[in-house]
Amino acid sequence: MKKIILTLAICVAGIGVSFAEGYKVGDKAKDFKLKNVDGKFVSLEDYKEAKGFVVIFTCNECPVAKLYEDRIIEIDKIYSSKGFPVIAINPNDPEVSPDDTFDKMKIRSKEKGYTFPYLYDEKHEFFKTYGATKTPHVFLLNKKSKGLVVSYIGAIDDNSREPSNVTDKYLESAIDAVLSGSKPKPNVTKAVGCSVKYKK
Repeated sequence: MKKIILTLAICVAGIGVSFAEGYKVGDKAKDFKLKNVDGKFVSLEDYKEAKGFVVIFTCNECPVAKLYEDRIIEIDKIYSSKGFPVIAINPNDPEVSPDDTFDKMKIRSKEKGYTFPYLYDEKHEFFKTYGATKTPHVFLLNKKSKGLVVSYIGAIDDNSREPSNVTDKYLESAIDAVLSGSKPKPNVTKAVGCSVKYKK
């Protein structure tokens, strides 16, 4: 138990990641084309009927990311049918984080029954473009005439360790606000999780 708590503490501290600042709320997000665990390449452009996207940078190895897996699946089940599918991206470099190889991503996706694409940021570029520093780190994109606009950035909710003690479902509230034509409040929260692992 002490080992798990220590691991969580190290992860949440977010040690060893630094790069140029990414998107802010209101920015226009770029599309990407990344390999899914089924071997096919996925881009946001493929989702013609989508109203927006829940882009979540996550991974296999982080204890916090694992705590959120079931919640992410549930969010996809609720909001994909409303036009906001989840798109998960693994930004970690397997040379730094051995549990985050593409083959292990395929295994994890199958074991957990992911209902959404689980994409591999193989060149470790797009997490930098977005400004993701943690796993998990959420970017809610709203499809408008001018493109995909970032509407919310941050955490999924306010309690990573215990779902039953969540009082603020930040991401769900943000999606509901966008669906109703409103602006999310808050539109930025602090992402909690492990630092993105990559070679500098």
